[in-house]
Order: sequence, then structure tokens, then C-alpha cells
Amino acid sequence: MCMQPPKSALMNLKSKIAASDVLKANILTDLPERQAERFGDKAALAAPDHENRWRDISWRRYAADVRTASLALAALGVRESDNVATFSANRPENLVTDFACFRNRAVSVSIYATSSLEQLVYIINDARCELLFVGNTTQYRIAREAQALCQSLKRIVALKKIEFDPNDSTSMLWTDFMKLGETATEEIAATVDSRAAAAVPDDIATLVYTSGTTGEPKGAILTHGNYDAAMEAHWQRITMIDENDTSMAFLPLSHIFEKGWTYFCLTKGIKVSVNRNPQEIQATIQQVRPTCMCSVPRFWEKVYTAVHEKIASMNPLMRMVVRQALRVGRRRNLKYARIGRKAPWWLETRYRFFEARVFRLLREAIGIDHGNIFPTAGAPVSTKVVEFFHACGINIVVGYGLSETTATVCCFPQTGWEIGSVGTPIPLVNVRIGENDEVLVKSPMVMRGYYNKPKETAEAFTADGWFRTGDAGYIDDHGALFLTDRLKDLFKTSNGKYIAPQAIETLLCEDRYIDQVAVIGDRRKFVSALIVPDFEVLKDFAAKEKIAYDSMEQLVADPKVRSLYTNRLEILQQRLASYEKVKRFNLLPKEFSMEKGELTNTLKIRRAAVNRLYASVIDSMYED
Repeated sequence: MCMQPPKSALMNLKSKIAASDVLKANILTDLPERQAERFGDKAALAAPDHENRWRDISWRRYAADVRTASLALAALGVRESDNVATFSANRPENLVTDFACFRNRAVSVSIYATSSLEQLVYIINDARCELLFVGNTTQYRIAREAQALCQSLKRIVALKKIEFDPNDSTSMLWTDFMKLGETATEEIAATVDSRAAAAVPDDIATLVYTSGTTGEPKGAILTHGNYDAAMEAHWQRITMIDENDTSMAFLPLSHIFEKGWTYFCLTKGIKVSVNRNPQEIQATIQQVRPTCMCSVPRFWEKVYTAVHEKIASMNPLMRMVVRQALRVGRRRNLKYARIGRKAPWWLETRYRFFEARVFRLLREAIGIDHGNIFPTAGAPVSTKVVEFFHACGINIVVGYGLSETTATVCCFPQTGWEIGSVGTPIPLVNVRIGENDEVLVKSPMVMRGYYNKPKETAEAFTADGWFRTGDAGYIDDHGALFLTDRLKDLFKTSNGKYIAPQAIETLLCEDRYIDQVAVIGDRRKFVSALIVPDFEVLKDFAAKEKIAYDSMEQLVADPKVRSLYTNRLEILQQRLASYEKVKRFNLLPKEFSMEKGELTNTLKIRRAAVNRLYASVIDSMYED
């Protein structure tokens, strides 16, 4: 099955852009300058200052900073098509350097702030970057080590004030970098202006490196034409937001989901509040109170768990009220609003009662009392979580996409979305199911290829030009895409049964006692699992059961804890086939982490690494 956009879509895009005083191809090249003319002193960005107070940055100020930075890049010798890297957590400067690159027809290369020395060296060498922006002292020190291993890397610019190595004569602070732009000659200014004027959709905008779950990272080549199409597709699908909304950049801006969403928000004139520390996300949401924000399902799973813990602690009367409210919310929002039908008056009246007394208070407690739309993607999301938040009036929009497709392939439409799906293809995107149920995509949003990797590029496409996503799935009669698993993650037990580990992991993570799961079983007799408990919930259980312990190692080995998880797994797995069920498990005393190589920068399980690091633990689960 294939969802086809109109054949004239791209021509319509170009004509629409040409006719607008706000938008033009390339859309991103001089976006800040055009938006400054439109919005002036309206806030474009917001970020905490050195005293952690949030400060707005106007469109006029943002555009001026982009221009200054673009001149500074040219003054440092950045040429058209040069790759300029940023190794930093989220900062407003990241969005300045991106658009400064675009004005120079240079390429922005974003590197995860948590990347190791090995990962940084690989990307710098692969992209042959001469200039690297770093966010803090830790990243600077890693960059200095990389500099000795990267022949191309000539200069490091620190985005915040830090102390440089005494022997470092090439690095500079952001303030000094910007002074280069402020004092740039008219010749340099003319050069940058001519570059911006000559920009075309075929110019490379960004290299977005994949997380490398099954091998070394690959740089997806995304052109301005890819972003032009992505912006147009989102303007058509995401129609419920406008310049009065506030977004928060929560995910790393090096992640295509956050990068694409933030660019889209900027084209809409939406203020983007830049969250610098993901560990403080709950407090930040309370301060910013975003009306829209993209996130991964794990964020909402944690909120779901926290809310249910709160409900469980209520007195019986309040629990009864909340549960009644949820029943009404599910019926009104899932049975009627979801499909665009008006609820009966008696149901609407009851819903409005609970909306004022339960749901509004819940949203206020989370920090999204004015919530509009909250896209989520990047991993499977439990239907329980989706249904719960929609019952509460929180518009979770499930989607699906990849770095190679400039983010979104599918997402929930405004009405008529299917529970359990990742939505329908957005405009300008074709989807079909190929061999082995692989999801195939054809769209002007699909990357040009992988940087410096012709073999991998060729393997990524079918003979007739469809991009191979590596994901298995199916399309139902309503055009909704359902994902079943990553093809490369599928494994076969020694009994010949194929197992889809992601589906099992998503199911088990619905439980409030479980934080992370790695399903094991490739060429083994049965399925097993490494389970990371939700330690806070487990500690509460230990307190109630009067379990004494001196360490997490001791707690997870306690017979009462083992029995708890055995019973919960039995309940959770009732709908699984016998060969899919986890027969044995091991509770880990520490969570999986990026630092140990167990997770990618996008928090996906590195299965090969987990199998290697926990080889003895895994083997012990298969001892007779």
C-alpha cells in the first residue's frame, strides 16, 4: 500500500515560497533575517542566564547575532561547502552557528554533547572539519585530545568562558569569535551576502550522524531541499500551532527530531526556550510552561509512572474520583474526539466537570497547563501511555521518522488517528511495505546519501529508489503505519522462533517497577531479560516490606524482590505467545548508560555491547 501526495507538490511548494514575503527557498538560509523583519522585538529564543533566570532573545537580536557569526566564520576562512562542527549541549549559540553556516553555504555538523573521544575523532575525521565549537570545559578537553588525532581540526571555539590549556594557541572564546564578525571588512560582508544570495536547494545544510547501534556512525546528507520539503510537509500537517505558542528544546539539537522540530517552530515564529540540562527537565518545564515540545516516549512513560504513583497514594475517595474522571476522559476523547465526532451532551458535561477539577490540575502539576501539541517519536510507545494522556486532554502526537528522512515520515493526524500506530504518512511522503515487511520511504525529504560512504548509500536504497528504513511494519486499511520491530534487532532462538525484542521491551516497561529492559535470546533455548528496576519505586516497596539492605546489589538479590518481579512479569506477559515470554531474568543494580556504551546517544540499547558486557550474567541465566 502506498500513500501518494499530489504530483505537483514540489512545484506548489516552490510557487508558494516564491509568493511569500516570509518564506523562500532556501527557507533556512536567511530565515532569522526575514523573521526579524516580521516580528521585530518578539522573542525568538529564551535561555537561562548565569543566575539561572530565563531571558528572552528577540528576533532582531537573534538575526543580528547570526549575521555577526556568519561574518566571523568567513573571517576565519570558512568556505562554501566546508563542514563546521558543534560539540555541545543545547545552547542558543548552537542555533546561531547553524544559521551562520547556512548564510555561508557551509554545512552544520552537530555532535552529541555526551560523545566519547573515539566518537568525536571519528566524526571530525570523517567530515574533515577544520572548525569545532564546544560547549564547556569537559567538551573542550576532549576536543583538545581529538585535535592531536585529527589532522583537519585547526581551531576550537568555546561557547562559554573557560580556561584554555597553556599550550593552546589556536582556540578562542565565543566573545572573541563574535568580535571577528563585528570588525569584519566590507569585503567579507559582501562575500557572505553573495554566498547567501547564491544558495540553492541542492546545497548541503547538515550532516546528521546516526547513533551507530549496529556499527560506526554514518553521516546522513540533508540538503536545503530536504528541509524545504520537510517544512512544507509540517506546515500542512501540523496546523494547530502558531506564533503564539512556546516550544522547549528538550532533546539534543544534534538529534534530527529536535533539530527538525526547532527549525519548524522558528519558521512559524514560535519562541523556542532552550533547555541546557536534560537532567533538570521537570523543573525547566515548570519554569517555561511550553505549549508544545517534542520528546521521546521515555519522558512520557516517566510522567505516567509518577502520576500513577500519586494516584495510588490518594485516599480512597480521591482515587475513585480520578478513576471516574479517566473513564469519562477516555470515552470522550478516544471514542469521539479522536475520530472528529462531537460527544453527546451528557458526556461532554461530565467531561467538562472533570476537566476543571482533575485534568486541569494534573496538567498544571506537570507544567503544561496551556499544552497544545506534544510530538513523541524515536522509540515504541505504549498504547496505555497514549490512551492515558489523551484521556487527560494532553495531545500526545505519536510519530515516526529517521535522520535519513529529515525526521518525520508519519505522525498522528489531527483526527482519525489509530491507537497503536505511528500515524499516517505526512504530505510529500510515500510509504510502502517491501520484502520482509520492511518499511520503505520515497520523498523529497529523504537524504542524498551517507557522507563518504557510497557502498552504504547504495545499500540503503532499493533498485527503484525507495529508502530502506530497516524497520518492519504494516499499513492498515485506514492508511496508518504500525511498526513491529527493527529488522536488525530480530533474532531467532535455537528452537527456530523469531523474536521481536523491542515489542517485548516496550510491553515490560509499562510496569512502574521497571525502568529499562534488554531482551536476550539470540540462538538461545528461550527468551531471557536483563531488567533495570525503577529504583525509587523499588525503594518504596522495600520500605513497606521492611527489607533491609546496604546496597542496590543486595536489594535486587532479595528473595521478596525477585518474587515481586516474577509475579509482575507473569501478569505483563499474559498476551504473549509462550515462545516470546521471558523465562528467566536478572535484576541489575545500575541503569544502562551511554558512558558505559550500553546506550546510544538517543537512548537506544546497543545490543552487541550489552551482550558483551553482561556475557557472564547472561550465560548464568541459561545454566540448567
